[in-house]
Amino acid sequence: MTNTFQTINPATGTEIQSYTHISNAEMEGKIDACHKAFEGWRKKSHEERGEVLKAIGQGLRDRKEELAQLMTQEMGKLLEQSYQEIDLCAAICDYTAEKGPKELAPEDREIANGKRGKVVHSPLGVIYGIQPWNFPAYQVVRYSIANLMAGNGVLLKHAANVTGSGLMLEEIYRDAGLPENLFTVLVISHDQSDHVIDNDKVRGVTLTGSPGAGSHVGERAGKALKKTVLELGSNDAYLVLSDADLNTAVETCVTGRVYNNGETCVAAKRFVVVDSMYDAFRDAFVEKMSALKAGDPTSDDSDIGPMAREDLRDDLHDQVEQSVKNGATVLCGGEKPTGDGYFYPATVLADVAPGQPAYDDELFGPVASLIRAKDDKDAMRIANDSRYGLGGGILSQDTEAAVKLAAEEFDTGMVFINGFGMATPNMPFGGVKDAGYGREHGGFGMKEFTNAKAIMVMS
Repeated sequence: MTNTFQTINPATGTEIQSYTHISNAEMEGKIDACHKAFEGWRKKSHEERGEVLKAIGQGLRDRKEELAQLMTQEMGKLLEQSYQEIDLCAAICDYTAEKGPKELAPEDREIANGKRGKVVHSPLGVIYGIQPWNFPAYQVVRYSIANLMAGNGVLLKHAANVTGSGLMLEEIYRDAGLPENLFTVLVISHDQSDHVIDNDKVRGVTLTGSPGAGSHVGERAGKALKKTVLELGSNDAYLVLSDADLNTAVETCVTGRVYNNGETCVAAKRFVVVDSMYDAFRDAFVEKMSALKAGDPTSDDSDIGPMAREDLRDDLHDQVEQSVKNGATVLCGGEKPTGDGYFYPATVLADVAPGQPAYDDELFGPVASLIRAKDDKDAMRIANDSRYGLGGGILSQDTEAAVKLAAEEFDTGMVFINGFGMATPNMPFGGVKDAGYGREHGGFGMKEFTNAKAIMVMS
C-alpha cells in the first residue's frame, strides 16, 4: 500500500499535487510538539489569545485570492463562493476574539457552607479535528479558532483532496503569530488517525463527516473516555406552507439546493410542499433548476461547478437511479455527463417516498427531492420523518407562526425562515439524532472542550 496520494482538480480530472503520509514516528512527534506548545498557550490571557486570532483573520483576508483559488482548484466550488467562505472565516476570527474573553470569563457564585465559589473554564489540552473537503477553510476555522481561544492546542486531519488548503491554513495561522506547533496539520491515513485518537496527549476529538465515520470515531474516543463533538450531515427539509410567497419559496429552495454545488451538510435537500402550492411550485422550481449551467467554477458564466471527486458523483448518480427504480420520477437532470471533470446537472426528483434514497438518505450534490404534503401539519410530519436533524427551513408569510412552529415542532438544531442560510458566528451550529451532537459557534463551541472547574473557598 503506497503512502503517496494526489490531489485532483475535479473540473478537469488532472493532478494538482502529490503528497506523502508522514510516518507514525513523525506523527507522534507532532502530537508531542503540539502538547508542549499548549503548555505555554494555556497561560496566555483570553485577551492575548484574541489578538492572535484577530491577526489570523487579517491573514485570511490578506491571502484571500491565493487561498480561494486553491480551494476552488481542489474541490470545485464556484470561485465567488470561495471568497465568501474566507470572508466568513475572517468574521469568525473577529467574533471569537471579541466575545471570547466574556464567554470564558470566571464566574463567582455563592455556595452553601462556604465563603465563595468560582467557576473557571480551563482548557483541556490537545484537540483533534477530522474535517471534510466541502468547505476547506470554514470547516477548519470553525473548530480550531474556538479551541485556540479556549486555550487548547489543535491538530487537523483534513480530507485528502484538500490537503493543500489545510497546509496553507497552517501557514496563515503561524504567520499571524500563533506559537509554533500549536496548530498542526497531520497528513496521515485513516488507520493512523485512529492512533491519534488513542494518544494520551489528545484530550478531545471533533469530526464533521458521515454518520458511519461519526460512529467509528465516537466509539474509538468513547473507549478512551474522551469527549467528542460530531457534525454528521443531514437531509434537511424545507417546508413550503399554504401561505408561502411562491417567488420567495422558489428562489430560496433553488439557492439552498445548489449552493456549494449542493455539497453542504446544511443544504436544503427535501422540499415538502403542501398540496395547494405543489403544482405552481413544481413548475417554477423545475424551470429554474433546468436553467442552471454546470461548468468551470472559475467562470462567471457557471451556476454550479463539478462535484469534488469522481466517486462522489458515481455515488450520487447511484442514489438517483435507485430512487427512480423505487418509484421516483426525474423532472430534470438525472443523467451523468461524459467528458472531462466530475460534473452533475441540477436534478429534480418527484414522487419521492419512504424507501428511496431521495427520501431516506443524504444526497450530497445538486439533486432535489420534491415531496407533496396534504397540508401544513402533514408537511411538518414529513419533515421530522427523518433519522437526521441538522437544519431545515420554513417558507410562510406568517413569520411569527413559522417561528413558533420552528421552536416547538421542528426536530433539528437549526431552522431558517423565508431564506436559506448556513452559519452565523453568533448562533449555535449543530444537530440532533443522526446529525450528531455538540455545538459550534455562538459561544457554545468555545466551551465544548473546556473543563468547567468548580473552586470553593470553604468556611
